[in-house]
Amino acid sequence: TYSKFFCCDFLNFLDTMPPKKTTAPVKKAKAPSVANPLFPSKAKSFRIGGDIRPKGRDLSRYVRWPRYVRVQRQKKILLQRLKVPPSIHQFSKTMDKNQASELFKLLVKYQPETKEAKTERLEGLAAAAAAKENATSGPPPATLKFGLKHVTTLIEQKKAKLVVIPHDVDPIELVLWVPALCRKMGVPFCIVKGKSRLGTLTHKKTCSAICLTSVNKEDESKLKTLTENCMEQFNNTVERKWGGGIMGLKTQAKLHKRAMAVEAEKAKKLEANL
Repeated sequence: TYSKFFCCDFLNFLDTMPPKKTTAPVKKAKAPSVANPLFPSKAKSFRIGGDIRPKGRDLSRYVRWPRYVRVQRQKKILLQRLKVPPSIHQFSKTMDKNQASELFKLLVKYQPETKEAKTERLEGLAAAAAAKENATSGPPPATLKFGLKHVTTLIEQKKAKLVVIPHDVDPIELVLWVPALCRKMGVPFCIVKGKSRLGTLTHKKTCSAICLTSVNKEDESKLKTLTENCMEQFNNTVERKWGGGIMGLKTQAKLHKRAMAVEAEKAKKLEANL
């Protein structure tokens, strides 16, 4: 009974107590943000051509491309528009893909040695000489000859068995006379796509001309087939026609419209005469 009375008194005491004052947490004032002058804030623009681009549209023609991209594109268009003399136009007639793949399979076997391989070979010879051993290096292996001056000398001496010229040498005047020299000396030559592909063969970035002077016995039949094809396709086929002169779509449409108008005028005159 005592405990019951105590609990009732305690509950009554709690009811009569004043409520506790709850203090709200003090919010810290944020420091004012200072805008960075290097990166100013800019509101998004939702208008046409703004921040949100339309889906499914190719906007590459509106891009401001780098200068070198614009120059190479303009050069390509100019080469199509302007009339090109036959001596330059012959470089647009290259070897087809199947023959070129067979040619490069042969040329890869005769790549010149790299700097690392040459250093290793010379160190081996020096070590053999220091040990007083008979290190006979033997005759040099058959390799590609590259470089315009070197290839020209080999053509003039009629030592070159097959000359390979890329179609995109810049300036083209460097190799413009090489086909005529090969025809005069009776040396087979061919024009392939890509000076960088020849550069890969010679461990350079690009290469303006390469040639083979000799091959191994197992590759002689393959070289003979390639030289016969090159003689027929390039040496015995001289380009006589001018290239270029291809107008754009708008100009072609305008010329077609003008030709149709001339034909209609002629038809009217014939009807009037009848």
